[in-house]
Amino acid sequence: MPTIRRALQHDAAQLAATAEETFRGTFAAAHTAEDMDLHCRSSYGEALQAQEIANPNMVTLLCEQSGRLVGFAQLRWGEVPSCVVAQSPGEIQRLYVVSDFQGKGVAQDLMDVCIGEMANHRSDVVWLGVWERNPKAIAFYRKSGFSEVGDHVFPVGKDPQRDIVMTRPILMPL
Repeated sequence: MPTIRRALQHDAAQLAATAEETFRGTFAAAHTAEDMDLHCRSSYGEALQAQEIANPNMVTLLCEQSGRLVGFAQLRWGEVPSCVVAQSPGEIQRLYVVSDFQGKGVAQDLMDVCIGEMANHRSDVVWLGVWERNPKAIAFYRKSGFSEVGDHVFPVGKDPQRDIVMTRPILMPL
């Protein structure tokens, strides 16, 4: 049974490796090797992940099974696209599951914990960007209560990609 916990500094190397592995596994076929390498160098790596884990405006969640990292999510609070209307929005910056654990409930478990973290942080809306050519992820987010509100550019290396921006309200506990 998978467990989800907050990342600690000693998780940075394993998180960096898994983040790059899942990103490449999901998107490498649609991008040049040069753009993938540039994106991964600027987005992942032990030092970068350690900074994100230490960032007070971020939460990194790890999903593990039998000591193996099988998925993760990274949440952050800060700047939002103009199409996100909220008083206190939070972002699901990343939510990835390793390929052999996809379709086994890991993404839904991570999403449930993400929504709980957003409520605990007093966010009223959660938003995310999803590549317009990723129908599996779009369907998952719609099933999770998200709806499209706009778009923004997400560069992969030097290649500007269109991400759909999706939001969902957070029901606050009484």
